[in-house]
Amino acid sequence: MIIARAPLRIPLGGGGTDLPSYYQHCGGALISAAIDKYVYITINRRFESSIRVSYSKTEIAENASAIEHPIVREALRELGIAEHIEITSIADLPANTGMGSSSTFTVALLQALHAFKREHLGPQALAEEAYHIEREILNEPVGKQDQYLAAFGGIVTMDITPAGQVKVGPVALSENAHDDFESNLLLFYTGIRRSASDILRAQDTQAKEAENEVVARLDRIKEIGFEVREAIVHGDIRRFGELMDVHWQTKKQLSGKISTSDVDRWYEIARSNGALGGKLMGAGGGGFLVFYADSGKKMLREAMKVEGLREIRFHIDREGAKIVANL
Repeated sequence: MIIARAPLRIPLGGGGTDLPSYYQHCGGALISAAIDKYVYITINRRFESSIRVSYSKTEIAENASAIEHPIVREALRELGIAEHIEITSIADLPANTGMGSSSTFTVALLQALHAFKREHLGPQALAEEAYHIEREILNEPVGKQDQYLAAFGGIVTMDITPAGQVKVGPVALSENAHDDFESNLLLFYTGIRRSASDILRAQDTQAKEAENEVVARLDRIKEIGFEVREAIVHGDIRRFGELMDVHWQTKKQLSGKISTSDVDRWYEIARSNGALGGKLMGAGGGGFLVFYADSGKKMLREAMKVEGLREIRFHIDREGAKIVANL
């Protein structure tokens, strides 16, 4: 039996500039952090020749082409695995909540499948293979951030050339800055689950058509991302917290679907109870809210608890995608 895992992530700055519709013209730049919440994939050699896949439902198929789960189907096809395999997935956090779970699932699955074939891929190749399946085969409106964070782990910067080449730079924080980062970022589940595809597809289309307002806002988001990067690299975590608010106000202008009346209300309550800044994870619409608060953490936690939002404690993952067991 093989057990693989890959971490989910929290975007810190530059989100959206990893979509090809933007970076192919302007280049992308991001900073993001992997956290110790994971997608796990287990693989076992199946006695029967059929393929069994278990996720939110269970499938048994005679061949890969008959599998309904699109990522599993295409990953098996890409790696030439046609029979005698059983695949199970488990996740620490629910899907469709803005944490990059789909791409993380893909990375963990590929890590496990390569181990099943007694192969090893480095994190860059693993991330690119996951992106290839999601974007180029399945035509999902994804960028490159989620796959790279799942593969590399840690806090990293990403610079993307117009040709799509990605340069990853690990960020080494001082011990004090690292402690501030982990203790002052608070993650809350809104209870709202949604697919990011509609929001991302609309943004993708608008950027492809070079709609000036969308491109200008993504340019500004990239600028804010550079400011966030500068603040974090130099250990000015409080400045990062302040920039989160600037980023969120700019991001909301990309689409009316990014926020909701409930999210806006929770955000204002958080800001009135100790949060310097915050944002919704991923494309928006629901999922998880993250806030930065230093001296006001207790007030913020109490205010969010009154609103029915559940806090999820986390630490930074430093390992990225890995094989946990190969028995």
